[in-house]
Amino acid sequence: MVEQEAKSERSRGQILDAALELFSRRGYRGTSMRDIARAADLSTGNVYHHFRDKEEVFETLLGQYWDAIRSPDFPFNKALASGAFPDDLEALARAAKESVEAWRRHVALIYVDVVELEGNHIRNFYSGMAARFDAFLTAHPAAVPLEQKLRPGVCRLSAVMLASRIFLHYFSVEVLFGVPRQFGKESDDAVADIADILRNGLLSADRRQLGS
Repeated sequence: MVEQEAKSERSRGQILDAALELFSRRGYRGTSMRDIARAADLSTGNVYHHFRDKEEVFETLLGQYWDAIRSPDFPFNKALASGAFPDDLEALARAAKESVEAWRRHVALIYVDVVELEGNHIRNFYSGMAARFDAFLTAHPAAVPLEQKLRPGVCRLSAVMLASRIFLHYFSVEVLFGVPRQFGKESDDAVADIADILRNGLLSADRRQLGS
């Protein structure tokens, strides 16, 4: 019984690995259950034994990524929990790059979902993102005293989410799309610019006074 369960788990893992590779390269509609079975070196019947249809396979793979980005071991989460924001934005950027590189094929599925499936699988996840960030900040003491570090009136949740989205999107474009100089300069220099703008704002002191 134990051996059979282990064999079944291996088959499931082979299916998911094969599907992840195919979905991330060919897209959702360009991948069939037969393609997945062939790539996994299993029968089509075996694939249907584990998953009722292609959508369930796709949802399971997205679920792996959702679980990962909730995990304290996710590189970006480690950086946030350590207090990298707002004191060491460059470290936060490095963690964003590491996260995208480690999960690049799963990140690609987000774009597949948007382009081919109208974002049906990720809409709820993103709509609940603010609540998850808020819970994360509350649960990690190193990230809590942000109000003492941020400019008066700046919402800590908005500030953290803005920096997070900028760095994760920047490295999604670099890693997934292969655009290393999207700001017209090397990544380290672009990150330094972004970090400087996040820390000090866009406007000169005179302009800030005029707008206050």
